[in-house]
Amino acid sequence: MRVSGIRIPLLDTTEMSSEQLLIHDEIVEGRRGRLVGPLRAAILVPELARHWSRMGEFLRYGTRLPSRYTELAILVVGRRWAAALEWAIHAEAAQAAGLSVVTIETIRTGGRPSFSDPAELEVYEFARSLQQTGRVPDDEYAAIEARWSIEGAVELTAVIGYYTMVAITLNAHRFPAPDGSTPFADEPGHLEVLPALPMGEAGGPSEASPERTVSN
Repeated sequence: MRVSGIRIPLLDTTEMSSEQLLIHDEIVEGRRGRLVGPLRAAILVPELARHWSRMGEFLRYGTRLPSRYTELAILVVGRRWAAALEWAIHAEAAQAAGLSVVTIETIRTGGRPSFSDPAELEVYEFARSLQQTGRVPDDEYAAIEARWSIEGAVELTAVIGYYTMVAITLNAHRFPAPDGSTPFADEPGHLEVLPALPMGEAGGPSEASPERTVSN
């Protein structure tokens, strides 16, 4: 089935091969409950979809980071790449997981949120640095490691990398937001690369940056 504006066919179950149907059923019977977004592209290559789905399910639901922090990192990725569908899905999930509406909207509009939760600040800065510069400063890395362990730092990095793959897949194939709109006023690559703000000794806000301590 072809959908206007999307570059690839979006198969329904009547158009799928037996192998694709097996993967489809595995996906919809899992935590996701539906075949959506980049998996609708990946299922055109069944073996890719199988591995993609299993990795994605672990990274979204199986890491040691509670979902609020995982969803925050995903929003940073979605905003960086102006991926409309990724943003639409995960903005809703982030709010359900407890991330404030103010934080979500500030990220959407390209601003820098203020955090009352030091763990949110740490995840945001880690994801922001990695997306904007391809690197993570020592203090930001140390903050994540101290809070979530070295395994948590590995998992968070994998979440950011995986959802970058999701974002560029959606953009390459021109997947729109569910209502066909875009939540952003700009395109990928037009985002300002901002310098890192100072972190406190324990990875939290420092006295030199009081604007980061304002409660949402």
